[in-house]
Amino acid sequence: MPLIPYESFRNLDGFKRDLDRLFNDFPAFVRGEQQFGAHRIDVYETDTEVVATCDLPGLEKKEDVDIDVRGNVLTVSGTLTRTHEVQEERMHRQERFYGRFQRSVELPAAVDDDNVKASYRNGVLEIRMAKLQPPPRKKIDIDFH
Repeated sequence: MPLIPYESFRNLDGFKRDLDRLFNDFPAFVRGEQQFGAHRIDVYETDTEVVATCDLPGLEKKEDVDIDVRGNVLTVSGTLTRTHEVQEERMHRQERFYGRFQRSVELPAAVDDDNVKASYRNGVLEIRMAKLQPPPRKKIDIDFH
């Protein structure tokens, strides 16, 4: 009977993966934000930029949303207001979110925070961030004697 080394922490990899999946599904819960206010963000990259799109239906003016890029973290925050007030006793169902929201996501690459452009169309906020280009490699001359 051959002896096979037992990896005591082998089962923890699956447990860690399940925990990561759980907390990625509930990002607002992890960060202490109101869960209903956590808007979904898609992030992808091209050769020259990182692009984030966020569903933000109901924005009426650009002053209602703030975009902050620091290091490799993008933060989108703002306020969604109701267009008209409804008395609480007359409300039968309320599923839409109103109020202050904030969402932060880690970016897949370093971006130039001075070169960020955003546009809002049909309830979708698109943020384009130019990637930081690494400085060109410089050949070092060697004094060879």
